[in-house]
Amino acid sequence: MSILGLKKKQPKTFKVKVITMDAEMEFSCEVKWKGKDLFDLVCRTVGLRETWFFGLRYTVKDTYAWLKLEKRVLDQEVPKDSPITFHFLAKFFPEKVEEELVQEITQHLFFLQVKKQILDEEIFCSPEASVLLASYAVQAKYGDYDPNFHKPGFLAQDELLPKRVLMQYQMTADMWEEKITAWYAEHRGIARDEAEMEYLKIAQDLEMYGVSYFAITQNKRDTDLLLGVDAQGLHIYNPNNKLNSNKSFPWSGIRNISYSEKEFTIKPLDKKKDVFKFYSSQLRVNKLILQLCIGNHDLFMRRRKVDSIEVQQMKAQAKEEKARKKMERQILAREKQMREEAERAKEEMERRLFQLQDEARLANEALLRSEETADLLAEKAQIAEEEAKLLAHKAAEAEQERQRLEVTAMKTKEEKRLMEQKMREAEQLAVKLVEQSERRLKEADHLKQDLTEAKDAERRAKQKLLEITKTTYPLIAAYSTPPAPPEPADLSYDSMPSRLDFKDSDMKRLSMEIERERLEYMEKSKHLQDQLKELKSEIESLKLEEQQQQQQASMYSLPSEARGYVPEHAYIPHSNRNSAYMSQMAYFEEV
Repeated sequence: MSILGLKKKQPKTFKVKVITMDAEMEFSCEVKWKGKDLFDLVCRTVGLRETWFFGLRYTVKDTYAWLKLEKRVLDQEVPKDSPITFHFLAKFFPEKVEEELVQEITQHLFFLQVKKQILDEEIFCSPEASVLLASYAVQAKYGDYDPNFHKPGFLAQDELLPKRVLMQYQMTADMWEEKITAWYAEHRGIARDEAEMEYLKIAQDLEMYGVSYFAITQNKRDTDLLLGVDAQGLHIYNPNNKLNSNKSFPWSGIRNISYSEKEFTIKPLDKKKDVFKFYSSQLRVNKLILQLCIGNHDLFMRRRKVDSIEVQQMKAQAKEEKARKKMERQILAREKQMREEAERAKEEMERRLFQLQDEARLANEALLRSEETADLLAEKAQIAEEEAKLLAHKAAEAEQERQRLEVTAMKTKEEKRLMEQKMREAEQLAVKLVEQSERRLKEADHLKQDLTEAKDAERRAKQKLLEITKTTYPLIAAYSTPPAPPEPADLSYDSMPSRLDFKDSDMKRLSMEIERERLEYMEKSKHLQDQLKELKSEIESLKLEEQQQQQQASMYSLPSEARGYVPEHAYIPHSNRNSAYMSQMAYFEEV
């Protein structure tokens, strides 16, 4: 066996893994393939024709590099892994995205890459611009806003804002979603490619858009600086400020760019200006800077020339494609509108049908209720008719009772009239008795006064007689024959007993008359008291009869005229007249 037979056969292919912004692909490549072969394969697979913006990037130690198209893949410093991983990314950025990006796939890849750079904070973006960009990203992903479908919380799983913006304000995720949704609702009618283009048009105005930064020093002992390479030219920044450049070299003002190991030289087109030199940390970085400068300068010059036939064809095709898609969108919008109108009409018809069904159901229920009500009313009418008959019978009985009570009331009225007449006679008699009693009292007072005077006169006469007797008794004892008294004295003495006798007889007679009149008065008073007692008993009996009649009238529910009827001369128990009668009777009882 020969020595050549013992050697292992070298593989003729190697595996490659290419990662785009929205997909991963694996290819089996031949060993002899150059970078252009792999790059063209990826572009064909993706469907990309604007290849001059893109490249295949791979990682080398602590930095990155772009795959060179003119050299074999395996001859470059690619990783030795299997498969070899490459990232298909935009290497150069357009100055005006709306004019330079022709294909929809190109716009989409740029949109995804710029969006990722903003979210990863590789491109600085203000909070207001971040919210607006997020609304276009949502429009590109979800289409038109539909409140019935896009409920609160539908953006919870989407990364739409940089973390720096989220940390800058004390706002909840729901509050951010509400702000984004408010802008999102205004983008209605914008297609996905249009929303992505609007996103890129806003992003291209950001200061860090499309800029590749590299750490440099102006000399070996100077402070660190940053070199920025973009579609406009070269820019020098302070390390802590990537937004505002200290010095810029536009592509139109650069005559030559070269490097020697770590030294990089920029020669201005104006020979009067100084040459700018700077140093990088690695030779590989200088090569990368030069590669980016050449590519951006070529595109800069290309933009200022007439488009090639290929580009013109692509633009024409893209224009036709956009017109066709616009027409399709319009047709789709009309169809969608017609479908929505048809659905609304269908919903209206269904709603109307349901409404009519409800109305029919309610009408049936109302009919059943009306039938039940009619039966109930008929039953109630029958009951009411029976009640009416019963009430008519009760009314007839009540009318008979009312007539009977009227007759009774008339009798009672006549009886009361007679009783009132008796009471008036009793009043007159009581008044006369009161007058007589007062007169008798006055006469008794006079008689008592006369009796008192008579008693006083009798007492004085007796006293005087006693005095005379005492004075004359000793003289009779001394003299045997009494002298003849004077004539006046004899007259007074002889007349004294007769006067005394007259007074005693009058007193007796007067006492007898007083006793006789007292007895007569007592008899009359007793007779009057008996009459008053009879009158009291008759009044009480009338009261009882009247109360019984009132109770009977209330039981038979007489009409208001019968219930309120009071005879003209009816006896009223609590009137002022009866009070006077009672007081007079009480007075006579005391007497």
